[in-house]
Amino acid sequence: MSADAAKTWFGQPRGLTILFLTNMWELFSYYGMRTLLVYYMTKQLLFAQEKASFVYGTYTALAYFTPILGGAVADRWLGKRNAVVLGGSVMALGHFLMAFEPMFYLALATIALGNGLFLPSLPSQINDLYEADDPRRGRAYNVYYVGLNIGGFMAPLICGTLGEVYGWHYGFGAAGIGMFAGLIVYVLGRDYLPREERTRVVRAPALAGARSGQRRVWALLLGVGIAATIFRGAYEQIGNTLPLWTDMGVDRAWGSVVIPMTWFQSLNPLLVISMTPLLLLHWRRRADAGRETSPARRMAIGAAIVALAYLLLATLDGSAGGERVGWPWLLLFFVILTLGELYILPTGLGLFARLAPPRLGATTVAAWFLAIFSGSLLAGAVGALWSRTGHAGFFALLSALALLAGCLLWMLDRPIRDLESARLAPPVQTGGPADASVPLQEVRR
Repeated sequence: MSADAAKTWFGQPRGLTILFLTNMWELFSYYGMRTLLVYYMTKQLLFAQEKASFVYGTYTALAYFTPILGGAVADRWLGKRNAVVLGGSVMALGHFLMAFEPMFYLALATIALGNGLFLPSLPSQINDLYEADDPRRGRAYNVYYVGLNIGGFMAPLICGTLGEVYGWHYGFGAAGIGMFAGLIVYVLGRDYLPREERTRVVRAPALAGARSGQRRVWALLLGVGIAATIFRGAYEQIGNTLPLWTDMGVDRAWGSVVIPMTWFQSLNPLLVISMTPLLLLHWRRRADAGRETSPARRMAIGAAIVALAYLLLATLDGSAGGERVGWPWLLLFFVILTLGELYILPTGLGLFARLAPPRLGATTVAAWFLAIFSGSLLAGAVGALWSRTGHAGFFALLSALALLAGCLLWMLDRPIRDLESARLAPPVQTGGPADASVPLQEVRR
């Protein structure tokens, strides 16, 4: 480990702080715009609910499809650092275009294109901050997740309040300013980030086994991606149909004050920030006791917890008899949902990054966002059922989707554990010249 890498902030490499502060502001801009999007379409542009849900699902899907292309561009041509700067600049432009109604669709497309370069290139740099045997690496993605959720917490409070109280365009403009702030942090902190190294591709007989291993990796990641797609079909409703239910089905009165709808969307990131340290402590104690939960099993548990959260809403709406439910029940829903989210989402991102084949770090991380793309499409289609079904039945359907995802992840647990064990095993030394020509320690992700 270099002297620079040994320097830490909060017990982690300094580059991790730069990365999560950059993504914090990017998430501020993304969630700030997303918080207002459905309300803006239905209240300002006068879209029907079905059309607004379709546009929302299509936009979020595109925002997570373009990273699979952007990740390949970053790995092969631009490099991760240049991709982050270029992608962030394009996204900031798109956020400012949202301030002009005729530019609505162009603005959404611009943000999605910039996101394609930015999103996979940032978290894929985390792995390069650590040695392969560094015990901090497994927890780094949860620490990173806390940092970026600070932006998600601030976004509804600032952008949402500006949009609701002063005008939609003020909220969208604040989102653009947040994106520029993230770019400034990244550029000023580049010295703390891992250096990008160009490695020569060596074609040797010893690489044949590596290619076979890569096919196994991609097959397992495909299985995880299918489970993540199903899970996202339910989870993404927190930005789609759940705000509509909050508006019509929740009593938001607190004494003489009515809590703004957009404030409830800050509950999820606030709970991420507050619950993660306790959860990390719990996981660390289990690991010290030799009872650490494997990644796929942890994700399966998280999906089951999210299923329980939606089942709570189904029960509440079914028993309310058309009456509004008190906002503390919505708070309890977010507590349960966030607990499940912390089990599944940071773990899935870390799993894709750890299993990434050499020289394909950004591309593999982009594959995780491709699962979010397909899940967002599914979420848009599922959200269109909101106006056609009873609310209790709709939430029961979301619970079933999350539970199905958990079952698939549980089935993938053993093969993933076998693959990770094989990767940690010492390489077999044959003594042949082909083996000596491909030193493993020189391969960079």
